[in-house]
Amino acid sequence: MNFRRGSGREEPEINLIPMIDVLLVIIIFLMLTTTYSKFSGIEINLPTAEAGKQVEQPNEVEVAVTAAGQVLINKSPLAVADVRTIAEALRRAAGERQNPVIVINADAKATHQSVVDIMQAAQTAGYPHISFATQAPK
Repeated sequence: MNFRRGSGREEPEINLIPMIDVLLVIIIFLMLTTTYSKFSGIEINLPTAEAGKQVEQPNEVEVAVTAAGQVLINKSPLAVADVRTIAEALRRAAGERQNPVIVINADAKATHQSVVDIMQAAQTAGYPHISFATQAPK
């Protein structure tokens, strides 16, 4: 039964406003809940030393770090390897010398933290000159 004779059939319309509102809410929700992680890999070539062995200078304090993390200052091991103990040992090893050069000789498998501790101890002891020993390529 068609009570509306003469009137044409209306085409159904899709109302886009509510759909856009819902999509905007979903986009905002996704932006707020997404965690962004940045993974970056830096490919570097470490430098190698080609120079010959230098003559040992009398104003140097040698600090060695083993793979196990043990610290040796002028070939004498320290019982505890914290910053304060290393700084005191550096002062004793330097003696009366003014501005000695701290030469850090770290094993390739030594942790970065142990090397940073030595650098911090040298700064605490008042020795700003730090050098790193390298090995010639084989």
